[in-house]
Amino acid sequence: MTQVKDESIRLIDLLMIGIGCATMAFSLVFFNIANNLADGGISGITLIIRALFHLDPAYSTILINAPLLLIGYRFLGRQSLIYTIYGTAMLALFLWIWQRVPFAIDLHHDLLLASLAAGLTGGLGSGLLYRYGGTTGGTDIVARIMERFYGVPMGQTLLWLDVVILLISLVYIDIQHMAYTLIYSYVFARLVNFTQEGAYAARGIIIVSDQYQEITNSIMDELQRGVSLVSGEGGFSHKPRQMIYVVVAPSELHRLRQIIARHDSKAFVSVINVNEALGEGFSFARPKKNFLSKFKP
Repeated sequence: MTQVKDESIRLIDLLMIGIGCATMAFSLVFFNIANNLADGGISGITLIIRALFHLDPAYSTILINAPLLLIGYRFLGRQSLIYTIYGTAMLALFLWIWQRVPFAIDLHHDLLLASLAAGLTGGLGSGLLYRYGGTTGGTDIVARIMERFYGVPMGQTLLWLDVVILLISLVYIDIQHMAYTLIYSYVFARLVNFTQEGAYAARGIIIVSDQYQEITNSIMDELQRGVSLVSGEGGFSHKPRQMIYVVVAPSELHRLRQIIARHDSKAFVSVINVNEALGEGFSFARPKKNFLSKFKP
């Protein structure tokens, strides 16, 4: 059965994309532009145009993205196209607004503080944008075209485009500002990944033990976590074995270890970092056990 892709437009997506664009524009205006820091992607190109031709980035963002959207619309689904147009328009709008707000952040000409602040706020905004399915078009569309027609991975195209744009940025910034721009780019990338993956990091646990049923019962009873039993086979003995897989919060890891040790001190345990866990107990409220139930016979 073919799975139909969900192309519906959600209000929460539009709201969070708008907030992400507002945060990105704030960072670009009050940290990058104010401290003469460059940028990659389309934002970097708009900063180059601003430095050379004094054109407002709010306008150049639209001028650059419009033809790219016309070329790349056929490679975007309905939802992606709408979100991209919306994200581009919102970014341009907030760039225009922030440049006209009589407000300044005085960092006392400290470029390190400026690059860190730009990376933190810009990365947060961009991460929100991507997390809710948005994009501001630009180099993303170019990367999609390169992948479609020439088989070049999107990540590789985006990397080289950023390198070229940053090198061209040397026409209006010096080596010192470029060095701080690289610090900004690193912090920006880390925040984007952190925001996309979610601040909540769970732990996936694989347990191999002959006492799997007792351990399973204790986990479900004491931690109120769902457990999956996976059939396996010993590599040396070739005997069938049952493995336990459970996802817990980091704060529950110590208690889980105690449960395992109580039933089987020789159990094999593998702990895996889980960037995001969806489902009951993680994205939704965990089922609560009645306090008095523990006293029932």
